[in-house]
Amino acid sequence: MNGYQLTFYTEKNRKHGHQTVCEWLLHEVPKLGIRGATVINCAEGIGHAGAHHAAHVLKLTDQPVQIILAVTEEEAERLLDLVRTEQVHVFYMRFPIEFGLIGEDIPHKPSKHFSLFGRSTG
Repeated sequence: MNGYQLTFYTEKNRKHGHQTVCEWLLHEVPKLGIRGATVINCAEGIGHAGAHHAAHVLKLTDQPVQIILAVTEEEAERLLDLVRTEQVHVFYMRFPIEFGLIGEDIPHKPSKHFSLFGRSTG
């Protein structure tokens, strides 16, 4: 399948309304029919205005974050239109890509983690 990789760059503490930009994007993406997103917390970076952003031991709020999505052209346009309409302050990049799935779906296995009450959490 051909489409785009959309990558949004923000900081962990940057807000849109009462949510962080990352939380807002992850909340809106499924509403647009987009089935996946990956969030990467970065060690440090330099923003578009030249400011140095980094995760510090005592303060992680300035930590750079990437939100990466593989989307069709239509999904990319819907998401970028929404970001523009909502006036979200965020830097993005869009690259043409080919994407798809290889291999069979692996059946979901129950979690082997247990809660304090002895029930499986899966």
